[in-house]
Amino acid sequence: MGQKAIDIFRACIPLFQALSDPYRQDIILLLAEQEPLTVNQITENLTLSRPAISHHLKILRDQQLVSLEQKGTQRFYSLELDNATVLLKELVETVEKQCE
Repeated sequence: MGQKAIDIFRACIPLFQALSDPYRQDIILLLAEQEPLTVNQITENLTLSRPAISHHLKILRDQQLVSLEQKGTQRFYSLELDNATVLLKELVETVEKQCE
């Protein structure tokens, strides 16, 4: 594997780590079905506590997998997969080129 592929793979590691957790996967799937949602609405649909949901949402936000919109006193979370999709496509394309 070339250096470019290695660099892109390394850039994807935090994304892979964020996506590897089953609770974060549940949050992503829930938002895919019913976005936008507040922390309380997410908590009502999952078995985690509100602080745990907030912790997982922070990790997902840090990896730009969810976005946050403030409406009055409410904070709404939605999926934001564009950056992750671009990064993963770049990884796949680079690895495919390396394997030709």
